[in-house]
Amino acid sequence: MSLPVREIRNNTLSGLTVALALVPEALAFALVAHVNPLTGLYAAFVMCLVTALFGGRPGMISGATGSMAVVMVSLVVTHGVEYLFATVVLLGLMQLVFGALKFGKFIRMVPHPVMLGFVNGLAIVIFMAQLSHFKEKGADGVLHWLHGTPLLVMLGLVALSMAIIYLLPKFTRAIPSALAAIIAVALLTQFGGIATRTVGDLASIKGGFPPFHIPSVPWNFDTLRIVFPYALILSIIGLTESLLTLNLIDEMTETRGQPNRECMAQGAANVLSGFFSGMGGCAMIGQSMINVNAGATRRLSGVVAGVALLCFILFASDLIERIPLAALVGVMFVVSEKTFEWGSVRVFGKVPRADALVVVAVTAVTVFTDLAIAVVVGVVISALVFAWKHAKHIGVETSTDRDGCKIYALHGTLFFASVSGFADLFTPREDPKDVVVEFKDAKVMDHSAIEAIDALAERYQKIGKRLHLRHLSPDCAELLHKARKMIEVNVLEDPKYHLADDQLG
Repeated sequence: MSLPVREIRNNTLSGLTVALALVPEALAFALVAHVNPLTGLYAAFVMCLVTALFGGRPGMISGATGSMAVVMVSLVVTHGVEYLFATVVLLGLMQLVFGALKFGKFIRMVPHPVMLGFVNGLAIVIFMAQLSHFKEKGADGVLHWLHGTPLLVMLGLVALSMAIIYLLPKFTRAIPSALAAIIAVALLTQFGGIATRTVGDLASIKGGFPPFHIPSVPWNFDTLRIVFPYALILSIIGLTESLLTLNLIDEMTETRGQPNRECMAQGAANVLSGFFSGMGGCAMIGQSMINVNAGATRRLSGVVAGVALLCFILFASDLIERIPLAALVGVMFVVSEKTFEWGSVRVFGKVPRADALVVVAVTAVTVFTDLAIAVVVGVVISALVFAWKHAKHIGVETSTDRDGCKIYALHGTLFFASVSGFADLFTPREDPKDVVVEFKDAKVMDHSAIEAIDALAERYQKIGKRLHLRHLSPDCAELLHKARKMIEVNVLEDPKYHLADDQLG
């Protein structure tokens, strides 16, 4: 299906903006991992292009990430970069296995408070990561905070780029405001003779096409013993961040990505990255937010970003290295502000204490330790609370309307632990000809719940009675078979939530 010209332009310009934002991030994370800057850029190119073409979430951007770089550093320092390449290949194979086993569906079961904590934590991490650009090496070789005129210039340019990003959309959306900010600040510093730090101050991005390279390590059990633990941790971190970002974009765009397909694409991209001298990576929430906020949710934007990044390395390194870091810092500050879920702060005191605890815990652990640990902590807390409140319990209130139709108003959560109790709530033989099951105050969670609803429909069909299902989500409607014709659709009132199911992966 061909895209409208306006949408092609929008995705192309947004992809170019993302490519510019990828450069300093890739360089910084490569330096964190103690590898050559081109290793980070090659990883960003391969990850971005492969996942854009084959991933399960069009518009999502992948590249070298800080969450994985901090794990890689000890491996590189201890064993060298060749072991890193071997690890990246192995972690990619692990992710392919996760995708083949359809483990991606379980991301649908991550509780909403955990998602809020993840988003808020990464927003803070994105903000804090930019602060390093306000430092420079002194004569003693130690990083010092900028001060005096250099600091004022940096702050002024950051403020200018942020002002352009916020104000330009009020006048025109013909060009992404982030791209306009980068170009405007770059032109101002270039022709205004303003001295400030640039991308080139981080490292040179000049290079050739990523070289195919089989990791120079002994292919034996000893090597496997070294790289396996790192590969396992990195694969889990990478998939966790990627699938949570996918979930977030699903909610923002009110569409549905394919988590299992994304697992496969992330795995393939990491395998190729390891063989093409890249450090591997995963989805990047910051760059993905740039894309989504620009309305660029097609595969074209990611493809343009990847190809543009390669062109920067091959042909335009001198030009890109002149871009002021302040412009890119301003872009990422805005991304951080827009990513942070401010509503989660305003509702404190209005939501259950357990939910508030999960949001705070996941946010704090994400900032101070590790994303994967943060998600595990949040899920464990949520699971304990959920088990305490809802495990193996689903209730119903029955009534009869003026036409003699019996109404079952469910409340609670229908999932694998509560399906047996669900079946016992109904009395088909004693019920009238027409029966309504109201799901307005209930939530369907997994495939076991879908099978339970289908089984209930079959019980009523066998004795010639009509069952009416109300207020089910579109996912439920798509998955039901025997009960699909019994669903009463109300576009305005039907809830919208996702199920953990292989058929939707």
